[in-house]
Amino acid sequence: MATVGMRQGAPTRRTVLTGAAALAAALTAGCTRHGTADDGRAPHGSPAPHGTPAPSAPAPSGRTAAGPVLAVKIDNVAAARPQTGLDAADVVYAEQVEGGLSRLMAVYASTLPEVVGPVRSARESDLELLRQFGRPTLAFSGAQRKLLPLIERAPLRPETPDDAPGAYYRGGGRPAPHNLYLRPARLMTDGAPGRAALPAGFRHGPAPAGGTVTAARTVRYPSARFTFTWSAGRHRWLVSMDGTPARTAAGKRLAPATVVVQYVRVTTSRYHDVLGNHTPYTRTVGSGRAEVLRDGRSFEATWDRPAATDGTAFTGTDGRPVDFADGQVWVVFAAA
Repeated sequence: MATVGMRQGAPTRRTVLTGAAALAAALTAGCTRHGTADDGRAPHGSPAPHGTPAPSAPAPSGRTAAGPVLAVKIDNVAAARPQTGLDAADVVYAEQVEGGLSRLMAVYASTLPEVVGPVRSARESDLELLRQFGRPTLAFSGAQRKLLPLIERAPLRPETPDDAPGAYYRGGGRPAPHNLYLRPARLMTDGAPGRAALPAGFRHGPAPAGGTVTAARTVRYPSARFTFTWSAGRHRWLVSMDGTPARTAAGKRLAPATVVVQYVRVTTSRYHDVLGNHTPYTRTVGSGRAEVLRDGRSFEATWDRPAATDGTAFTGTDGRPVDFADGQVWVVFAAA
């Protein structure tokens, strides 16, 4: 099974759904089926001429208001690093994929960088996760063929190189599929940066009382790991991935203000990649334990998301919402 673009053997987002019942179900039901994208082949599309990705914009300030949200699936194997545009995201999600590797989803609500990438394929877990952002735009390189109908029915705006060839291009110096980049401004023409809203659970404010002094925190997947090391000088958590300091394409260290380790159920889907590796399905609806890292301390918390359309609430041991530090938030999904 190969990764395919949205127009490859499946209806496009412009296809009219048959029947009002099908449309209503697609807009109101959560995504509960287990599926996966397959990364066996490079994504389809007509990329623009080769070029070197430009440096990304400054990190956002956490502003929230009404407007569109852009989510981009980001490659995270060694060949894809350093990535471009991650430091401009309001939220970066880290998830486990086939073979115990990791992949990122960058969510942009306040600032659009000039370039984001490398862009890779979607997973069914993404559809459930993104329901809390209303009707976001999802930029991705393609998906496993059987997943495409679910993406079409999901309440989001899917944009692949087949849908918007002028927004994507192949960067020089890297082999496919690790060289596909997005120019976000060519997709987000329906709203200006700085107008989008994050879910209610993403609260910024003073640190909770208490907490445990924490110098570093590591989250491990079978074939990947993330380490966040507190920098008192920068007042940020410095990111390392697979034991290597994580930097932007411009050479800056990735350094979020807040890191959330969210313990979730990770089940095995019925789909797999061309090597036979089954895709983990990360369940983000429900409740469980979490750790919130900010200001050099770790705070025990619980997370709760009753329905796919709800935001994820993070509550401290005192029963109060846990506020995040102003700036970028990383949410790393760990198996409960």
